[in-house]
Amino acid sequence: MRTRPIMLIAATATAIATAAGVASAATGTPQHTATAHGKPSGNRLTAPQDGFTVTSTRTSPIGAGAVAKILASCLGQDASNFHAVIAVRAPVATQDTDGVVIAVNSARQYVQCETKGHKGTSMSVPPTFINDRLWGTGHLIEFFDSFSEPAHGEQTLSLGAGHYTPDVAKITISYGDNPTQYPALMADGAFVYTAALSGPERNSPSPYVHAYNAAGQEIYNQQTEPTTKQ
Repeated sequence: MRTRPIMLIAATATAIATAAGVASAATGTPQHTATAHGKPSGNRLTAPQDGFTVTSTRTSPIGAGAVAKILASCLGQDASNFHAVIAVRAPVATQDTDGVVIAVNSARQYVQCETKGHKGTSMSVPPTFINDRLWGTGHLIEFFDSFSEPAHGEQTLSLGAGHYTPDVAKITISYGDNPTQYPALMADGAFVYTAALSGPERNSPSPYVHAYNAAGQEIYNQQTEPTTKQ
């Protein structure tokens, strides 16, 4: 069963660092390279927390041809009005999902299109648009669609996306009570996180967004600040 904890007060959300992949300056935790299109994102193991381990945050790019087909499948005739800003395969596949494309139009409206396989199709029909859905305190981070879903063995895919304002220079994500923070993908006002978690799905930890300004100060922490629906 797919769960979408973003609708909760302590919603599952998304964390990201810049495409250059910088560290959490506030915490000093190790960081990993993350890019929107060309290069794989980083990979790191964490110690078990409540029976769970973050086994991978590595992504790989989706080719331009497949991206065009995914957007056409997701958006129909409106696809020509959008261009992709992030398009990646997740580190682990589920029955329904192994990747995501985030696109934006000239009106700065963002859309998330989940995908599976290399046929260029999306199950996100009708599409869900990011703008004016769920905002964090201070209207710095806007959450889109996030979920956790069982993958092979005792793995779980955690995936989500959202929008950030120009005040945000870096976003990271932590899982449950583990203080380790991971950068994810961040490009043109949109962000995506994805991770493979090992352990029983019923104990899957909630991801929390941490946003930082250009000076390295944490300006939003989803674990302590609520998410509000507009």
